[in-house]
Amino acid sequence: MEFVYALIGLIVGFGSFFVIKKVSEKNKLRRAKSEADKLLSKAQFEAQKIEQNAKNRARDLENQIKKAAENDIRRQRDEVARTEKQLREKERDLAENRKRLESDLSEKLQVTQSKTKDLEILETKVKEKEIKLQEEIKQLQTKLESISRYSADEAKRELIDAVKHEAELEAAKKAQMIENDAKLEAEQKAKKIISLAIARYSGEYSAEKTVSVLALPTEEMKGRIIGKEGRNIRALEAACGVDLIVDETPEAVVISSFDPVRREIARRTIEQLLEDGRVHPARIEEVVNKTKDVLFKSIKEDGEKACFELGVVGVDPEILKLLGSLKYRTSYTQNNYTHSIEVGFLAGMMAGELGADVKAARRAGLLHDIGKALDHSIEGSHAVIGAEFAKKHGESERIVHAIRAHHEDEQPKTVIAHLVQAADALSSARPGARKQTNETYVKRLEDLESIGNSFDGVIRTFALQAGREIRVLVEGAKVTDEQSLLLSRDIARKIEREMNYPGQIKVTVVREVRAVDYAR
Repeated sequence: MEFVYALIGLIVGFGSFFVIKKVSEKNKLRRAKSEADKLLSKAQFEAQKIEQNAKNRARDLENQIKKAAENDIRRQRDEVARTEKQLREKERDLAENRKRLESDLSEKLQVTQSKTKDLEILETKVKEKEIKLQEEIKQLQTKLESISRYSADEAKRELIDAVKHEAELEAAKKAQMIENDAKLEAEQKAKKIISLAIARYSGEYSAEKTVSVLALPTEEMKGRIIGKEGRNIRALEAACGVDLIVDETPEAVVISSFDPVRREIARRTIEQLLEDGRVHPARIEEVVNKTKDVLFKSIKEDGEKACFELGVVGVDPEILKLLGSLKYRTSYTQNNYTHSIEVGFLAGMMAGELGADVKAARRAGLLHDIGKALDHSIEGSHAVIGAEFAKKHGESERIVHAIRAHHEDEQPKTVIAHLVQAADALSSARPGARKQTNETYVKRLEDLESIGNSFDGVIRTFALQAGREIRVLVEGAKVTDEQSLLLSRDIARKIEREMNYPGQIKVTVVREVRAVDYAR
């Protein structure tokens, strides 16, 4: 029974709890609704207030914009009015200026018309005077022609011819007088004349020979040089630094290289291999090394021999090597080694005649072409790089200057430099020293003859003695004896200006007068 009461009490308690909870929730909902209504009314009030403020601001802004627009319109109207006033003032000023200019122009026009009339009157008077003067001049010319028996044109031509002939005669006599005076003063100015004038004959070098031909005993030797699958010829070319041509020339091998020392090494190597009979890559390398040692030793000995012949001492070993290697270099087929020795002797002899330093002249002459022995890795002309090499290896400044100046890379400033330049030209220009290609030889002769034929009065020009002399035949009726002197000088000067040549060229003008008549 107690359990039932407890159960009933428990049910009643739970029911009361739910009833109280539901009542409480209703109260909360009512309060929340009330608060929401308050917030909504407050928000509506705020929105109305904001809307009213926005309307007030919009009305104020509209008033401000309206006032600003009215002010701008008022200001623009004022500016337009001011501009119109200025335009009216300018129009008034322009009108006044136009009236003033029209008045000035009318006055100037009147003045100009009066001056024009005065000028017309003066022109009429001048023309009348000119007519009178021309009539007087004609009368005077008529009187002069009647007295002199020459017309005016004839008198002018006669006077011009006389003055021209007299000027030519005086020029020829003056030239002859200058030449005679120069000959009389030659002994007093010997040193200066020899050291400066003879230096004009210097010429340039250019090597033509770039191949060597090695004769073979039989055509079968070519196969041994080539080797199996070409291994021997490849080994030779790689070791010697040359190109070998074995097919074109019968019973011969052509060795091609711009370096003559390499060509010589290849030539000696092939000769020794063929003589020995053993030709294979290992043997080729061995023979090339031995040949290089022997050749470089002989090159130095050749340099020492050249110095011994000329009595030159104290030369650096590196310079001796370059001197010796000149033996394997040529310029226009002239051997550079013998050429350098010859230049040394010539420079020394001329220095002895002039009382200059013979030893220095020989030394500079011997070393002047050592730049030709330096390879292409050094840029510059052979005179400049040779001078720099000599300076680097202890040569004095005057020897270095003579080397650098022997081809006008530097202006010669000493007697030794001029002597080396002259000796170099003499050695290369003497007959038989150098050879030329047929095309160059024929072109030089044609140029000489064309220069001679380009002058007025010349009948024919002949180049003689391999271009060292030209004979110019002229018409006797057009060229006098005095004019022939001037003509020879003019031709010589033109040759100097337009041509490059070693030595000197003699110009001979031949004048011939023929008198022909017939007996009938």
